[in-house]
Amino acid sequence: MNWDLYSALFDQGGLMMYPIVLCSVMALSIALERSFSLRRSKIIRPEIVSVIENIKGQGDIGLAVSVCERFEGPFANVIMAGLGSRDLAPEEIRENIVDQGRQEIGDLEKGLVVLDTVASVSPLLGLLGTVIGMIKVFQEISEVGVGQGNLLAGGIAEAILTTAAGLFVAIPSLVLYNFFTSKAESLILEIEKHSSLLLRKLRGFRADRYSRDSEVAE
Repeated sequence: MNWDLYSALFDQGGLMMYPIVLCSVMALSIALERSFSLRRSKIIRPEIVSVIENIKGQGDIGLAVSVCERFEGPFANVIMAGLGSRDLAPEEIRENIVDQGRQEIGDLEKGLVVLDTVASVSPLLGLLGTVIGMIKVFQEISEVGVGQGNLLAGGIAEAILTTAAGLFVAIPSLVLYNFFTSKAESLILEIEKHSSLLLRKLRGFRADRYSRDSEVAE
């Protein structure tokens, strides 16, 4: 890589290149962190999925709890919210699952607001740098006149450089934001699917228990 060229372009871009580069570093770090954190195999643990699908009665709840405690994370936390309130009324179980789910959504979407902000702000920073650069060009015109074509062309090129740099950061940041948002939403839907299955099973266990209690009472 020609670092001398990049260094020269950075110097030509002026003061606004600093926040643009900072935005690029922030976007890159968030993208790397989300790439690791939003892996499906890390969130939707197959061990938890399996234990939910194989719950047949109250006797299986203890195993489900131990598996969730072993694989901590957003998915496990939502399922634990349901398992921990299994003795409550179905609506209360559902409310606990939903409340825990809202908390976990924040974890899944962590950093995405910053990524969206970078995508929005970077081109504006580039445009601001261009405006500042054009002001300098017009000042040079007032001092040396319009006859210095090479000087003016160089000044305009430097002014436009920040706009190009801002777009260079904004475009991939926007693509990454949409990608990770879509991925987080997909994981949220999958968590909802499995938690709904758990809720239906817990409701069934409760109904069976009341049915047996009624028979004993009779």
